[in-house]
Amino acid sequence: MVTQEQRKRQLAREKFLRQQQRRTEARRKARVRNSVIASVLGVVVIGSLALYTTGVLKNDDKSDASPQASPSASAPSKAPDPCEKAAKGSVEKLSWKKEPAMTIDESAKYTMKLATTCGDIDIALKASAAPHTVNSFDFLAGKGYFDHTKCHRLTTNGIYVLQCGDPTGSGSGGPGYTIPDENLKDKSLKNNVYPAGTVAMANTGQKHTGGSQFFLVYQDSQLPPSYTPFGTVSASGMKVLKKIAAAGESTGAGDGAPNATVVIDRATVTKS
Repeated sequence: MVTQEQRKRQLAREKFLRQQQRRTEARRKARVRNSVIASVLGVVVIGSLALYTTGVLKNDDKSDASPQASPSASAPSKAPDPCEKAAKGSVEKLSWKKEPAMTIDESAKYTMKLATTCGDIDIALKASAAPHTVNSFDFLAGKGYFDHTKCHRLTTNGIYVLQCGDPTGSGSGGPGYTIPDENLKDKSLKNNVYPAGTVAMANTGQKHTGGSQFFLVYQDSQLPPSYTPFGTVSASGMKVLKKIAAAGESTGAGDGAPNATVVIDRATVTKS
């Protein structure tokens, strides 16, 4: 005969076991999710002073929304390319041994224009909050480093970004030097969300490993605050990003080369 007290203890044990099972499953899903996000923004440097990947993103959020992509059985048919042909010219192979000397005026306003095959993307830069990053982009743009480079990666599942800034177009390139992390407590970053319109640096997942690769967020994306936010895309630039995103990516799994031909014909940084 089972007493009432024994029955209560049995029910309590069963409840505890159910909770443990749910927690174990949640941790398993989190590991899968984190590995997927790491592959989304991760890039690997070979034969360089720095590694320019976004690294493993350790996001332990308990949200049920999972960024895991489910590969389709067959590659989807491509949407029409919404972009124009790239301007004539080729990428210059440029590299430097150390971060350029600081030359920007941190109190001034700077704007970066990416004249792309899909339209102009204007970015208001945060010189006072991220001076090393803005100074590096001012230097690189002035040297023509970004001209004729492809934006090599688009993510459409879990996180929503267009990644650019690699002259090799493979995700393995960089300028030969690294810059420090900055502005990681930007007031725009709330609840581990990089809001649409944010422009931020890619990195290895380790501190102070930014190079030249950056990503433009076209839809709010949940990421840990580990990627230097250094600019904000204009309203007209957001329309260009949305157009690129609407064309999709090449794998159908949420992470691949953009179907749109996104080439930065020219990048310029202007002080105002």
